[in-house]
Amino acid sequence: AARLSGGENRLVSLPLSRIRVIMKSSPEVSSINQDALFLTAKATELFVQYLATYSYKHGKGKEKNALTYSDLSHTAEECETFQFLADILPKKILASKYLKMLEKEKRDGEVGEDDEEDEEEEDEDETVDGDVGS
Repeated sequence: AARLSGGENRLVSLPLSRIRVIMKSSPEVSSINQDALFLTAKATELFVQYLATYSYKHGKGKEKNALTYSDLSHTAEECETFQFLADILPKKILASKYLKMLEKEKRDGEVGEDDEEDEEEEDEDETVDGDVGS
């Protein structure tokens, strides 16, 4: 593979310096070959392009002639290939719905704790009954 000159950097749109910083953030990486840096940048661009194209074709944004965040999050959730992105591209929800979800979880958690306490009391009652019978 030929070494990259300044002119060949235009073959990728992503900033190579930024990609180098990200790659060096891994403790296992000590040095980065220029070819590896270029190939990583190009592969990243192709992946983003594929994700965007797939999301556009299979999303509702096609009707509006636009790619939306909802299209991307739907793709991450529904397409097995992109499911590893589901945590990075979660579906948007309104703050009010999120607060209601938190309240419900809190209530469910309290109910669960009450159930556990009831079970512990029942276990204690059985132990006492067992001791009396002996």
